[in-house]
Amino acid sequence: MTRAPEVTRLRFRDAAEAINEMRRRGLRVSTSRRLVLDALYAADGPCSAEHLARSLDLDVASVHRNLDVFERHGLVQHVHLGHGPGLYVLVGAGEHEYLYCEGCCAVRALEPAELDDLRSWLTDRFGYRARFTHHAIVGTCRDCADAGDAPPDAHVHEHSHGDFVHSHADPQERSRPHAHVHGNG
Repeated sequence: MTRAPEVTRLRFRDAAEAINEMRRRGLRVSTSRRLVLDALYAADGPCSAEHLARSLDLDVASVHRNLDVFERHGLVQHVHLGHGPGLYVLVGAGEHEYLYCEGCCAVRALEPAELDDLRSWLTDRFGYRARFTHHAIVGTCRDCADAGDAPPDAHVHEHSHGDFVHSHADPQERSRPHAHVHGNG
């Protein structure tokens, strides 16, 4: 299992500020790094290295190396939503933690402070200091729970299209509706 690095997250408003910060840290800003950075800005949420490589027509190993550099220097956050691939998202506006619904595959990004009560409860009850930046809290959203939609028991095929992750009980099944929520929606 991969372990998310403990680094100071950078603050930046746009790609130009991120590039300036990379240069300030002595990092070379290659064409592929600039392309990956621009693609992350264009994405509507966490996306996989494989998606970035396909959409940019770059070698997936090169994209992984660039994302690793970005993560080690605090530009991106690596997150897992459900059983899918590792996904990456820019952290310039701040780090997020995620809720992921196994029923409809909705993704909800939260400010870390929104989970402080849960963190306090875990610490008080178990003496455990939790963080949810690397792995999302996985469960069933209110809409799915109210509708009685339980997570599928069958093996789930899950994949990213860059700005969201969704899953199907079977790789051939495509008719199931998908809800995708980003931000604090």
